Amino acid sequence: MSRPRVFYGAVALAGLSLVWSAYAITDLMQSGPFGLSVALAGDIGWLTVLWAQYRRVGPRWAAPTAGWVIALGVGLLLVIHGVQENSTAQAIAGPFVVLVGKIVWEFALPALRDPAALTPEQQAEINTVIRDSEHAARLHDARRDRAEREAQAAIERIQQQARITAARDRADFEITLERLEMRAEIDRRSPMLFAPIANTDHDPEQPAISPSTPPPLAPPVPPPSSANADREQPSIADLARDHVAITTTNADAVTAILAARPDADRQSVAAAVRRARRNADGMKGGYG
Repeated sequence: MSRPRVFYGAVALAGLSLVWSAYAITDLMQSGPFGLSVALAGDIGWLTVLWAQYRRVGPRWAAPTAGWVIALGVGLLLVIHGVQENSTAQAIAGPFVVLVGKIVWEFALPALRDPAALTPEQQAEINTVIRDSEHAARLHDARRDRAEREAQAAIERIQQQARITAARDRADFEITLERLEMRAEIDRRSPMLFAPIANTDHDPEQPAISPSTPPPLAPPVPPPSSANADREQPSIADLARDHVAITTTNADAVTAILAARPDADRQSVAAAVRRARRNADGMKGGYG
């Protein structure tokens, strides 16, 4: 895009104003390079404010106000310089150049702007949307980072608990293994102490009686000699206990008892023999 002609005139006036103000302020200060630095500071400030006004930086009134303050300040120094030089022309022409350059720039800056450019309000709205979008994106990243950190911390806690559990299991295993080894060592060193104990729940083996050997008979009971014979005879239960102790089978005991008590009922005698045999087996299991 070609620049308007007013721009070139404004640049020329700005150059003249900078040269004249630099000379006049340096001469006014009578400090050599130090005075030149003051003049350059004013010129650089004026150009910077022009750029800020063109770019619409800051509030709308700030850049134009600062530009006019700098221009009036430089013009005042130029008036003082003309007065000290006793030159009315310098006192009038010096500020005139600076003020004319400032006025021309007030027309050149709008001419340099794009007519289709956004207004400051529109640009501010766009900047707000961009700023909000950037804020949302960064907030999302921050929350995701926090979630990742929390997940990592939870994973580390789980791993730590797993290591503790594994250590406990390993310790239990080692203790159990040591106990088994100690028990085996005790068994090797004291075998007699842990010899198997004979099972007393079963009847002791009785010597086999051949079929040709008749079972021992109970001593014969003398026949009753008086009316008190029934009271002197032993009971079936006593005979069952006695014959169970000297016989190996219930049948032999029943036969012997019936021989001694022919008046007894065979079934009652067999029941008494079985009962006596169970009691005798119980005593053997408890005291054998």
